[in-house]
Amino acid sequence: MKKVLIIINSLGGLYSFRRELIERLIREGFSIVISAPNNERARFFIDLGCKYIETYVEGRSTNPVIDFKLFLKYMSIIKEEKPDIVLTYTIKPNVYGGLACRILGIPHMANITGLGTAVENEGILQKITLSLYKIGLKKSKVVFFQNSENMEFMQSNNLGKENGILIPGSGVNLNHYSLLEYPNEEEVNFLFIGRVMKEKGIDQYIKSAEEISKRYPNTRFHVIGSCEESYLEKLNKHQENGVLIYHGRQEDVREFHKISHCTIHPTYYPEGMSNVLLESAASGRPIITTNRSGCREIVDDGINGYIVEQQNSEDLVEKIEKFIKLSYEDKKEMGLAGRRKVEEKFDRRIVVDVYLDEINKIFC
Repeated sequence: MKKVLIIINSLGGLYSFRRELIERLIREGFSIVISAPNNERARFFIDLGCKYIETYVEGRSTNPVIDFKLFLKYMSIIKEEKPDIVLTYTIKPNVYGGLACRILGIPHMANITGLGTAVENEGILQKITLSLYKIGLKKSKVVFFQNSENMEFMQSNNLGKENGILIPGSGVNLNHYSLLEYPNEEEVNFLFIGRVMKEKGIDQYIKSAEEISKRYPNTRFHVIGSCEESYLEKLNKHQENGVLIYHGRQEDVREFHKISHCTIHPTYYPEGMSNVLLESAASGRPIITTNRSGCREIVDDGINGYIVEQQNSEDLVEKIEKFIKLSYEDKKEMGLAGRRKVEEKFDRRIVVDVYLDEINKIFC
């Protein structure tokens, strides 16, 4: 039985976006070991038949001592588990897990799930991070990229030139996010789904909600997601004023898609491929989002949604108003067009098949 070690910084992300890959690997006869920080999802993977190793990852730390300890932890895990192949996700697992594989001679597959601010923003931190990536990914068998812009940038910096493969993000489970009936228009509901932070465009969303709700009293603006402390008071204030409704973090957003007419995702955060948009489109909901990598790939402007300029509240207001003025049937057709697009290009089974193909190539 071949053994696959998966190194990741979040069991929540593994459960939400990659459990189908793990289930498929188990069906194909692989033994699975998971290294990640602990949370409530650990029991799911243990019950599935995986071995779980709790590994603390300080994602935002730039302390070299902490990072060196993480590298030593990965070295220890790989030496003890003796995996046949290692899959890593996100920066620190990619870098330090990849370096451990390189030293120990273990086949390694990395996934660039987004550049992150450390890489996207020019400066000393970008140079350091790219240098670390070059060390960690030098002997990787495969480097998966989730959008072409990320792939081109990294390859221009001599990363993933020979072994880079473009996949459609994490894909979306089309059974879990099934096509929902489009709601009536007694009131028009908009959704913001994501961590409430500046780079996700929450300021533009709030400003647009203020303007649109004045012009169209039958509109409702919802916010779903965990909130950075600096925004909690602001959200509560706007909720008291009737500008928006804050629902906090939700385990399952499908109930909110049922009442939603459109998802607004005004992000300018460096994402790989927006799962929020994939899940919304799969549910048959039009989407309004920014003209940036990881978002524009999912939207055909005017067909299944609208694209707006980053950090441009006026443009966002204009596109929201344009959407409101569409007929009910045109709104519904936008949602159906989105569903068709994800069925064709973003089905998670496409991603899982690519992984299996590349894993099998290593063992051939």
